[in-house]
Amino acid sequence: MTAPSRLAAALLTTTALALPGLAFAQSEPATADDAAPAGEVVAQAPDAQPPEAQPQQEEQTDVSVPGGGNTIVVTGNRDRNLAKASDQVVSVLSSAEIARTGEGNIAGALGRVTGLSVVGNGLVYVRGLGDRYSLALLNGSPLPSPEPLRRVVPLDLFPSGVIASSLVQKSYSVNYPGEFGGGVINLTTKAVPRDPFLTIGAGVGYDSETTGQLGYSYFGGGDSDYSGFDDGTRDVPPALGAFFKSGANLNDPNQVSLAANQAIASQLINFGNSVVQKLGNLPPNASASFSAGKSFPIGGADLGVILAGGYSNKFLTRESLQQSSLTADLSTVESSFRQVNTDQRIVVNGLFGLGLEFGANKVRWTNLYIRDTIKQARLALGNRQQTSVDFLQQRTGWYERQLIDTQIVGEFKLAPALNLDVRAGYANSQREAPDELFFEYARTNSPADPFGQFFVNRLNNGARGDAEITFSDLNEDLYSAGIDLTYALFDTLNVTIGGAASDTKRTSSRRNFLFTAPNNFPGGVDLFRPDLLLQPSVINAFGISLIEGDTGNPAFLARLKNYAGYIKGNWQATDTISLDAGVRYEKATQRVDPIQVFVKPVSGTGGTLLKRDYFLPAATLTWQVRPDMQFRLSASKTIARPQFRELINQPYFDPDSNRPYRGNPLLVDSTLSNAEARYEWYFAPEQRFSIAGFYKKLKRPIEAFITGGDLTTSYANAPDATLYGGEVELVKYFDISSFGGDKSWFADRRFVTIANYTYSKSKLKVSPGDTTQVFGAASGIATDYFRDGAPLTGQSDHIANVQFGFENTERLSQQTLLLSYASKRVISRGLNGSPPQPDVIEKPGLRIDFVAREAMDFLGQEIELKFEARNITARKHEEFQQSGNNRIDVNTYDLGRTLTLSASVTF
Repeated sequence: MTAPSRLAAALLTTTALALPGLAFAQSEPATADDAAPAGEVVAQAPDAQPPEAQPQQEEQTDVSVPGGGNTIVVTGNRDRNLAKASDQVVSVLSSAEIARTGEGNIAGALGRVTGLSVVGNGLVYVRGLGDRYSLALLNGSPLPSPEPLRRVVPLDLFPSGVIASSLVQKSYSVNYPGEFGGGVINLTTKAVPRDPFLTIGAGVGYDSETTGQLGYSYFGGGDSDYSGFDDGTRDVPPALGAFFKSGANLNDPNQVSLAANQAIASQLINFGNSVVQKLGNLPPNASASFSAGKSFPIGGADLGVILAGGYSNKFLTRESLQQSSLTADLSTVESSFRQVNTDQRIVVNGLFGLGLEFGANKVRWTNLYIRDTIKQARLALGNRQQTSVDFLQQRTGWYERQLIDTQIVGEFKLAPALNLDVRAGYANSQREAPDELFFEYARTNSPADPFGQFFVNRLNNGARGDAEITFSDLNEDLYSAGIDLTYALFDTLNVTIGGAASDTKRTSSRRNFLFTAPNNFPGGVDLFRPDLLLQPSVINAFGISLIEGDTGNPAFLARLKNYAGYIKGNWQATDTISLDAGVRYEKATQRVDPIQVFVKPVSGTGGTLLKRDYFLPAATLTWQVRPDMQFRLSASKTIARPQFRELINQPYFDPDSNRPYRGNPLLVDSTLSNAEARYEWYFAPEQRFSIAGFYKKLKRPIEAFITGGDLTTSYANAPDATLYGGEVELVKYFDISSFGGDKSWFADRRFVTIANYTYSKSKLKVSPGDTTQVFGAASGIATDYFRDGAPLTGQSDHIANVQFGFENTERLSQQTLLLSYASKRVISRGLNGSPPQPDVIEKPGLRIDFVAREAMDFLGQEIELKFEARNITARKHEEFQQSGNNRIDVNTYDLGRTLTLSASVTF
């Protein structure tokens, strides 16, 4: 019997980028090597005018960055290669290059960029550094994250259809925020259209592990769940809402009587939110999207309007093995569960933009809405401490992530040599998880137990059954503004002065309640399924009540105020040597404080107050050996602040990693010293070769460790760390149009080769005398938490991406084979102790995908068809610990092959 079948039986048993200098980039005449055919991402200065004979470009891609005297416009017919002409180390994916990868979201597309890897749900790591070292911007403005465990937004939230380009800058320049470790990822949304258009698309997908297979779900919020919006069923019940407003302490019988307690408990559990049901044949994945745009002449100006929207509904079932051990050599297994988890993920997105162009000036207003909802049902069957007692666990959850972002940018040419940029933005992110339920039933399998063959739940909090409900809510507001003034002092020297300010305010609450039955709870009643076990009549008849699990840390207020100013210069010292250098001053106040929830205060945790200011210098020297070849040297100092969630001493369960977390209020900032050397050869149009070496020294890096019998993940500052490595990239095209003659399939085609490889090596440096600070811990000795020589979490030594394919140079016809490889990486420390456990390892391995895109004529209208085959070899997900021959699988499961067919038509 398969694990899903066993779980079903058990269920029935219980019933059943810096581009500031780009505006004044090297100005020597273009060579033949610089000329770019349509499709290559190249750049022009903002005040440049296209030659009169040049045809209208069908696709225009914006790259919007802070500073630099106007937004950089990248088109396919300019005479400069953007990566070459930039004063920094950058990689750019245009909309055409994003489309070639076939990825539905920007995180997947970015995984093809040199040195980038995607970890978990859309977390993009740059050169093996974790998400705290990767800065994400939207149109040059900062973004908040709706994820409690993340500093940056998971980039799989962004559908590729609303993104015009994605720029990755790996060398620091002072026009960017000082929180810069591995790199900055700047997403630019689609803007003013040059030609009117309307595009409508739809797709359907198949997953070999999910579609048509057994899965689980629950009724939840009614018939509207498919939309990602609850119909109100999950709203806080009236009795619980009144309790929240009262400020009373549920655990104090003098404040809340047993009758009032039971009245609250009676409204929490119902059939809709607590009964997991089998879905015998999960439906295929489906998606739909549209985009439209048009420009209107208004006097001497052009007004552009763009609209875009999308909807997707996807199912994913995973059968995972989840084990844990408390011994250093992993010789004993503390728990072992086989879990089947079905996620229904609904994403709704919309974009509305207005752009006004008059002369060399532009004003752009961009509004973005993204809502990402996961409806989750889990069943797990296993045992603890290698006994014969079986445990059946059930989790249901509804996780809403929402981002609303509005930005306005003004780009003005005040004089021939003077440019002014101003920008302001507001973003709101939310994460709501109402009715997050957990139940555990136990079956003793003992002949002496009259109910030994049945799963029972006696509601005594883990000793023999468990039931709890959690309400989590996160709201974050981010206000940002910036101004940049660029002046050309001489033909060879440009100076930019800029300032920026941001104010981030986050409120986070988590209210967790445990159902508890008295010792005289009768047998037989404990056989009921969840909604019957906790129905009002049972609660009142047998004295079941609620206990709040964490009265000391239920809610927090976090705030980060950051003010910065910078000055930088771009000096063309000679015809072949340029220097981009500057310094940024940044002053920030970061604090996290408990919110007083109860009228009568209870003992809780302390807050955090970090007040720091920094001078952050950066310089990049470029030597153009010849028109198609150059060297770069760069050096900088940057910082990394602790994430809000890492500072909050509040328990949190991550449903993706299946791990509990708790923050550390004693964390402090990290500082980084960065250096890089790079060689670049642009040997032919659209083609290049580059090789680079980089080094980073991190002081007080924040690293995760595991502690306690429940294997909770927390954080502390390790003393020091280093990261070094190198990367190589090749883009090469081969003309194969002569194969087979003019009538053959190869006519008008070329063979595409895009390959990159990154090697990186990181090491923690921990000496016997080093110390660290961990809130509430008896030890402050660093070696009790970190191992000298251990790698940084999230860092793979080897990352490689290869794309092979054919494409037609005259029309849309592409066939691309994509290979991606990442070597094993540490994703979490093992249990600290003496000796400590081995680290938790993830083994991504090799993944092979295939994408084909073809334009076809249908009733006189051109239609784009796209076919995707993902994870062709069915590479599984592995997270494990290993000590000698002993291995435990922390979270290992099969991943299916996915096939997707989609079509879009443009009018």
